[in-house]
Amino acid sequence: MSEVYADRRLRLRDRCAAAGSPAALVSRPANVRYLAGGSPAGAVLLLGPDEDVLLRPTAPGGDPADGRVDELLRQLVLPTDGGDPAVAGVDFSRKAGADALAVEEHHLTVARHRAMGSVAPGLRLADLSYAVEQLRIVKDEDEIACLRIAAEIADQALGELLESILVGRTERHLALELERRLVDHGADGPAFATSVATGPHAGRAGHKPTDRRVEEGDFLSVCLGANYRGYRCEIGRTFVIGTTPADWQIELYDLVFAAQRAGREALVPGAEYRDIDRAARQILAAAGHGHATTPLTGHGVGLEIEEDPQLAPAAMGKLDACVPVTVEPGVHLPGRGGVRIDDTLVVRQEADGGPELLTITTKELLAL
Repeated sequence: MSEVYADRRLRLRDRCAAAGSPAALVSRPANVRYLAGGSPAGAVLLLGPDEDVLLRPTAPGGDPADGRVDELLRQLVLPTDGGDPAVAGVDFSRKAGADALAVEEHHLTVARHRAMGSVAPGLRLADLSYAVEQLRIVKDEDEIACLRIAAEIADQALGELLESILVGRTERHLALELERRLVDHGADGPAFATSVATGPHAGRAGHKPTDRRVEEGDFLSVCLGANYRGYRCEIGRTFVIGTTPADWQIELYDLVFAAQRAGREALVPGAEYRDIDRAARQILAAAGHGHATTPLTGHGVGLEIEEDPQLAPAAMGKLDACVPVTVEPGVHLPGRGGVRIDDTLVVRQEADGGPELLTITTKELLAL
């Protein structure tokens, strides 16, 4: 993998050089991990014209959650009183003779940026902006393989939960059990806080589990994801508890399912981000539920659970092949509940079979 990380750093270095900065300091943890293979707590990555260095406040401890730092990358452990690694990186760059340094201003606080500028007043600090995030959008096959395994783990955890007794258990208990099952099946941990929503809570985006107990006739919405080697996927499903679904539940579920299918089918290279959103959203709006939908239809996934691209009404840009995204429309009716259906897919060329579905748990409306 060393050559993979070296190539990523080279691409970023070339981009910085073209913008007039011979060096760059990367501080956002996910970006550090993308370029270095690991992101120890507090570490920053300095890309210089001649040498790349990972500056870290502590010695390597072997924590799997940090990833595995590229063995060919030089690591410099700062002394215990070495202060902020980002400030140390600026000083290191100055001593190496750089006259300009690109930094991730969107990740830095004002105080931290000022401290970096004060240590080397003759060094021009430029804005690296979202250059690394843009590099991260298109995934290589090793990254997609990690996402595929993460999806398999999430499918397994959800499948086992569906085989258990649910009535009478709280949302909070079910969420904790799902997260335990993720780890049991090989995940580093959950990709994000697991959401379990029942009855009037169902279908609500980002619902935090409560002590409400599952009751017969409830909609049950579950959204979970696994973190595997730093890569995070997402799956969401809605079910009915313990009885034949009511007519309104079937109608609402079929509507959201149709919207989700339209969004999935629109995932083709070259498609506008906002057109993916429109494909799903217009079906819900035509049925009179435009006011009850979520702000976006989906988003990218990878080293973070919400990456670019954003599949939203005002999003600008076009899909590329090998971009993993979620498609997750939902409708929430206050006081009644609702439906969310969420899959992680990888955009593929039509010649390669079209969108690759990573999360395969059934989307049939099951009565559990």
